[in-house]
Amino acid sequence: MTVKTPVCDFVREYADKNPVRFHMPGHKGRAHLGCEKLDITEIDGADALVSPSGIIAESEKTAGTLFGCRTFYSTEGSSLCIRAMMRLAAGHSGGGRPLVLAARNVHTAFITAAALLDFDISWLNPRQDEARECCSVSPGDVERAINGAEKKPCAVYLTSPDYLGNEADIKGISAVCRNHGVPLLVDGAHGAYLRFLTPSRHPIDLGADMCCASAHKTLPVLTGGAYLFLGPGAEKYAGDAREAMNLFGTTSPSYLILQSLDACNAYLENHRQRLASFLPRVEELKSRLTEAGFGLTGSEPLKITVNAPSCGYTGDGLAEALIKRNIFCEYHDSEHLTLMLTPENEDDLPLLSRALSEIPKRKPITLSPPPFSPPRRILSVHEACFAEKETLPTRKCLGRVMADLTVKCPPAVPTVMCGEEIDEAGIQRLLYYGAETCTVVK
Repeated sequence: MTVKTPVCDFVREYADKNPVRFHMPGHKGRAHLGCEKLDITEIDGADALVSPSGIIAESEKTAGTLFGCRTFYSTEGSSLCIRAMMRLAAGHSGGGRPLVLAARNVHTAFITAAALLDFDISWLNPRQDEARECCSVSPGDVERAINGAEKKPCAVYLTSPDYLGNEADIKGISAVCRNHGVPLLVDGAHGAYLRFLTPSRHPIDLGADMCCASAHKTLPVLTGGAYLFLGPGAEKYAGDAREAMNLFGTTSPSYLILQSLDACNAYLENHRQRLASFLPRVEELKSRLTEAGFGLTGSEPLKITVNAPSCGYTGDGLAEALIKRNIFCEYHDSEHLTLMLTPENEDDLPLLSRALSEIPKRKPITLSPPPFSPPRRILSVHEACFAEKETLPTRKCLGRVMADLTVKCPPAVPTVMCGEEIDEAGIQRLLYYGAETCTVVK
């Protein structure tokens, strides 16, 4: 099909008229950065994201055809979509305080949703050997958690792919959820391109009921552009989805971001072929890095995550070595170096390969983070968030209840969540990961 871009077309035609702008934004289309001419507000004909019926609705429908499911735009990233998903699930829970089963490697937006919507969380905790790296959840884990829950959950919530490139068994877990009549929600922020693999690895195609994806992470979209997807099993939420987005979203969406989402529809028409050409080159690079002694983790095709200690470095050290060669990674810490790739990096792969090959390998080093043990929940996230609080040195927080909502982003597996008791093991892990102070309930 020939993909139309009605939002882009409207704005360009409007800008080309050189209109006298007695409307927002305040720059009036006069260039300071160079993009102001295309930055508009909800003028006549421009539609409105809060209740689209014109060009935005047409563009969203096109995106839905490309992704194979009902699609809503966000100009506030997947964070807005996560809160909307939780509002939809909690709002259809049947009364009482809703319960969500969630893998512990959640993004901060999930925690803020719990604070605002006041739902309970039963955590699907990581194994001892993966407490920092990821939170692998199997269909059996979900089966046992649903059967053992104090009441029927309103949702199972997973992050896949996670920040380090690990993917969950969405197909197997979705089958368990369907058997129990529990919707599966997926934070797929890092996987907007997965629909265009062969075969598709999009969570909705694998059976998830709702999913979000940050277009700006892996597609040529401006920062903040994202999607909320509803699968065939989520039709009961469709009528409330826009309201749920509006509950947490701005009434002044960026038309620059909307145009980039709209333009991306035309880009996606040929994205399957683009990925089919690019991914073998990425796999070849991964193979060369493995042969050169770099330990790689994760299964996501467009991420390269190096287990830095395996080649004698910290992730911070590898990042510093790359910066000296004018190469900047997505994320680094004591254990990992994460590089996010897209087909736009095609000409950069030889540079990356050469830069990493020039870093001399060392004897592997062993990092021993303190073991993770699930903390005891004292208060709900909502109760702890809105309680009176104070900030203390971490060493003085033994027995106190965590009140801090700022789960470290990028998400790993938080040592102590908001509402949980800080025990001695928690203190040791917090200190190991550099948390010198904690905000706790008074």
